[in-house]
Amino acid sequence: MAALMTSVAALPASQAVADFKDGLVGGLVGGAVSGIIVNESAKARERKRTTTTTQRAYRAPTVSSQQVREEQTALNYFGFPAGTPDGVSGRNTRNAVSTYQAHMNYPVTGYLADYERQFLISSYYRAQSGGMATSQLIAQRGQGTRGLLHAYRDEAAGAPPVYAAAPVPVPQPQLQSPVMAAIPQAAQVPQPDVQPVAQQGAGLGALPNLMASGGEGPSLASHCNQVSLVTNSNGGFVTAASMQDPRFALNEQFCLARTYAIAEGETMAAALKGITPEQLEEQCRAFGPAMRDHVAALSLKDRGEVIDGVRGFVLSTGQSPAQLAGTAKICLSVGYRIDNMTVALGSGLLLTALGEEAYGELMGHHLNEGFGTTKRSDLAQVWYRAAVDAVENGAKPVFAPGDSGRNDLLRRAAFGGAAAQGGMVQPAAALPTFKLD
Repeated sequence: MAALMTSVAALPASQAVADFKDGLVGGLVGGAVSGIIVNESAKARERKRTTTTTQRAYRAPTVSSQQVREEQTALNYFGFPAGTPDGVSGRNTRNAVSTYQAHMNYPVTGYLADYERQFLISSYYRAQSGGMATSQLIAQRGQGTRGLLHAYRDEAAGAPPVYAAAPVPVPQPQLQSPVMAAIPQAAQVPQPDVQPVAQQGAGLGALPNLMASGGEGPSLASHCNQVSLVTNSNGGFVTAASMQDPRFALNEQFCLARTYAIAEGETMAAALKGITPEQLEEQCRAFGPAMRDHVAALSLKDRGEVIDGVRGFVLSTGQSPAQLAGTAKICLSVGYRIDNMTVALGSGLLLTALGEEAYGELMGHHLNEGFGTTKRSDLAQVWYRAAVDAVENGAKPVFAPGDSGRNDLLRRAAFGGAAAQGGMVQPAAALPTFKLD
């Protein structure tokens, strides 16, 4: 090699070029050049790998697979195909995020900023829980489900929502359902206001009224719409680190829990065969009279007495815990969707008495704000504490399970800021405080 290099060096420059062109040392020179190319390619790949790793690293540590799965589910619903919700943020997910960002006039990065994610997820659950109102809004906007995003954004900016006319319901044959099967015959109280409406036929009486509070006090649906507007204006949900008003933080989580409960129940109801949503609504209304006394006890008795009373009701049904729990989840969804607080509270109590302690959070929210029961912040704390402690001790979170900081937020808002503005202040006397509107 040394001799060859010496001989090559001894050649005139023009001769060396000619020899190179003629391929006399093409094998050796070509090998050297190939080695350089390979080395440079390896270096380039290493730089690219380093750059790619840096791009991914800023997001991966802060987003769990459950959160990614939520994002993928929401993206798919709004018409941004992210593929199968598997919790892995791959190319399809990033492309879907980019399309979503372009649709909303956000900076197109392929990665969701905190506010972009909060708006996407909250919009998804709002659409899922909207029922007929969602269908009307989709029809009115004319962009499919993507139009909902612009509608919710415009509403947050102060524009009033516009809905299409509601369709007239078609009478359906009465079928026995697992909801009625779970209610003792003696507790099945007829609903005098259901049949006359169906017999009125044409006219205003034939239109469904799915948002009526049924005389149960202020509307939780209206309250949550107002909370949602403030949340969107603030750029997302309050966190434990950013919390300034504990009561508003609890209200955000109340409405978020309501949305999750509606979505879960509607998913379960969709699997039932031979029963329509209207029939489910009518059947679940029977939970109101059946559970009314237990709901009334919420603001009069301590948690243990209330739970004991509901467990007595459970034993009287003769149904399995699994069937009762499924029925209660469906009726919890219906109760919140139609704004019937007695149905919602009765269903939540039933789930808590069956051992699903995390649902006790709902009773804390209702008692803290006075929806469906007398406002009793002192009794609310007991329900909050039991639910928060249950999750911390290993119980499965049922509301926003992908948010690992939610339980800490609930604890801080419910117990850490009693002296703060808007916090849960212990009343001087154990008398109920009624909210008069």
